Amino acid sequence: MKNFKLDKSIDWVITILPLVIIGIISSLLMLFPQASGEVINTLRNLFVNEFGFFYILLGLGILIAAIIMAFSRFGNIKLGNLDKPRYSTFSWGSMIFTSTMAADILYWSLCEWSYYYTAAPFGMENMTAAQLQDWSSAYPLFHWGPIPWAFYILPACAYAYMFFVKGRKRQTLSEAVRPLLGKHSDGKAGRLIDVFAVCGLLAGTATTFSLATPLLSGALAKILNIETSHFLSIAILAIICFVFMVAVLKGMKAISYLANFCVVVFVLLLATFLIAGPKVYIIETGITAIGKVINNFFNMATWMDPLGISGFPQDWTIFYWAYWIAWFVATPFFIAKISEGRTIKQTILGGLACGLGGTFTSFIVFGGYGLYLQTHGILDVASMIASGVAPSAVILMIFDQLPMTNLVLGILIIAMIAFYASTFDAITMVVASYSEKMPEHQDEPRRKLRAFWSVVFLLLPVALLFSDSTLSMLQTIAIIAAFPLGIIMIMVVVSFVKDLRKDHPQIEGDIR
Repeated sequence: MKNFKLDKSIDWVITILPLVIIGIISSLLMLFPQASGEVINTLRNLFVNEFGFFYILLGLGILIAAIIMAFSRFGNIKLGNLDKPRYSTFSWGSMIFTSTMAADILYWSLCEWSYYYTAAPFGMENMTAAQLQDWSSAYPLFHWGPIPWAFYILPACAYAYMFFVKGRKRQTLSEAVRPLLGKHSDGKAGRLIDVFAVCGLLAGTATTFSLATPLLSGALAKILNIETSHFLSIAILAIICFVFMVAVLKGMKAISYLANFCVVVFVLLLATFLIAGPKVYIIETGITAIGKVINNFFNMATWMDPLGISGFPQDWTIFYWAYWIAWFVATPFFIAKISEGRTIKQTILGGLACGLGGTFTSFIVFGGYGLYLQTHGILDVASMIASGVAPSAVILMIFDQLPMTNLVLGILIIAMIAFYASTFDAITMVVASYSEKMPEHQDEPRRKLRAFWSVVFLLLPVALLFSDSTLSMLQTIAIIAAFPLGIIMIMVVVSFVKDLRKDHPQIEGDIR
């Protein structure tokens, strides 16, 4: 023990403290599930009913700020000194789409519409079949549309400017707010920000794994004709962990290849649904949904149901904004790293286009197929979901309507594992950088830190699996984690604008 020395190049506070906090939370969830649920419900009431307006205003504000930034003269500022972008447009767009919640996108594409089919947006009741169809297909596009993508793309520009223009190396939120906090970024305030950041990200990723893993488990059990269990889910998590650990240890080139593979499998799954499904219905429903979102965008973005008639925005819109905010700790850093050589305008508009292209296509095709089964009396998905049937079980019933069900489920499993791996290798690369005190000596964090965080990402999801967590509990965890991160996001954007105005005083008046 006398010769034992801690590696001074690792930031042990940022590495260990979030792990301890998440470990305590995981233990409490497993040991005291009922009491934990009551506490979480109390916190949900506080953050949703008392502070819900914060998430709504932040979402609209970030989108408006991103659009203004793109079309201002600041939009022509190049993020780095490369003659051309580091990655081709296809690889860049693929990594943007797959570095986000791509596996979740597959999951929610298949079932999200069903929650809205039995809801009452804007307090409307006794809706016609056409209204039910239109609103249930439109709201998923809104919840995975421009506002959530702006949560990633605008901070990504701030981080890319910090890396490639200002030359700052540390990939942490405390570094991103240095123009605002100054020397305090290196003190207790900066440490607190980074601890919040890592804890919030761990909570967000736990929500991601916990929602979609039962679908993977059920699909694999169906193909192998075995019973589902928590241990099967843990085995699947371990496989995902292994795949993204291999990719993340290989570095950015492997991540790029995996992202391209994800897109190929994703297109194959889309083609299967289109070929086997009602093509004209899916296309027409998708066009109608896009039009519905465009015509009602600001109503959807600002509706808060102040009388509490339906609770719809609290259950869904606020949850989704919080869900995406929790990921802004890492995903925008990754997008920033791959955006070297592009202008701010290209990054904002191109990033939004790639993100929306992937999510809209997924929800229109997969959601449209399920909605067709619902509206044509083939499978009453909405009623089953409303009655408490597990979403993963209902999704498997949707797949039963396709020819060669097991083959298509096999493609789904490959796609979700690949998407999970691509998403988590991206954020693992970033979070591992939080643990580096002196990142300027290497382009990527050390292998042992990447491997360490690959394993850490599984802890809370496993705890949530054993606690039989409900959707409401998972939503609340994301909402609570996102509140302080939302405040930090505002600080990042303000710091970005402050840097731009300081470095380019001749054009600062353009976005005032």
